Amino acid sequence: MILVFVEQNNGTFKKASQEIISYAAAIGKQTSQPTAAIVLGEANNLEALGNYGVQKVFHVNDTRLNQLDSKAYTKAIVQITQEQNAGAIIFSNNSTSKAVAPRVSAKLKAGLVVGAVSLPDENFIVKKSVFSGKAFAKMKINSPIKIIALNPNSYSIQKSADNAEVIAQNINFDNTDFTVKVQSTNKVQGIVPLSEAELVVSGGRGMKGPENWNILEDLATTIGATLACSRPVADSHWRPHHEHVGQTGGTIRPNLYIAVGISGAIQHLAGVNSSKTIVVINKDPEAPFFKAADYGILGDAFEVVPKFTEALKKYKASHSS
Repeated sequence: MILVFVEQNNGTFKKASQEIISYAAAIGKQTSQPTAAIVLGEANNLEALGNYGVQKVFHVNDTRLNQLDSKAYTKAIVQITQEQNAGAIIFSNNSTSKAVAPRVSAKLKAGLVVGAVSLPDENFIVKKSVFSGKAFAKMKINSPIKIIALNPNSYSIQKSADNAEVIAQNINFDNTDFTVKVQSTNKVQGIVPLSEAELVVSGGRGMKGPENWNILEDLATTIGATLACSRPVADSHWRPHHEHVGQTGGTIRPNLYIAVGISGAIQHLAGVNSSKTIVVINKDPEAPFFKAADYGILGDAFEVVPKFTEALKKYKASHSS
């Protein structure tokens, strides 16, 4: 059996969950094995996960699992894996899997590949991103149980009309299994999270201050993009920390990344260079970002961006029905 850990978010499931289910289902077809999901905590509409390829959903409906506790999550995943005699576990490569997958790997003595970008071949050789996305490596997993953490936006979602069988799973937790207590949670409302955004507009120190961010907000609103920023911007408190992308921030893989006033230091590129298309707007012709860009605009952001936004608005208006 191929198991896939599907992370719930306030009882619902994100796009990344659909991707890894489709990915796990494809591995199941390759290896002629059934595919099942593991869901921890309260969640809704579990049968619909079958739309993306799983036949079963093992659901541990325990409110203590609504928030991440890596020790408790590990215990549940390991127990289900052993009971089902599963041969592989698929995670999405995100902050949760970074806390949980290595623990599961150690408990099961299972080989782990983090950052996979394609399906494994018949010998279970997996292609993964290395050197902050600058190259790829092929890793072979030789252990009986294999664990893969798939990079977001690396596999297309495959949808059907099938429903999954939901199985209530009991895990005998004790108090020592829960080591994390959440004191408070601050939620960002009304925007597509950066980890799921397909269009991103990002600003750097070249914007000169938070008072100038309105031109980026206007551009982002026009094309339906999510806002991001470089580390110096977040460190200067011009923008909230959750918008920071780069080696020490979020790693994203949008279809379009527009970088405005960002020089493109290697630390920033590490978080964004897997974007399918990169557009750079900068007045410095020596900015390193131009070497990584698919399209570059050499000019003052305060002149270029408003004209760019206006042109996009006119285009949308002329093509609206």
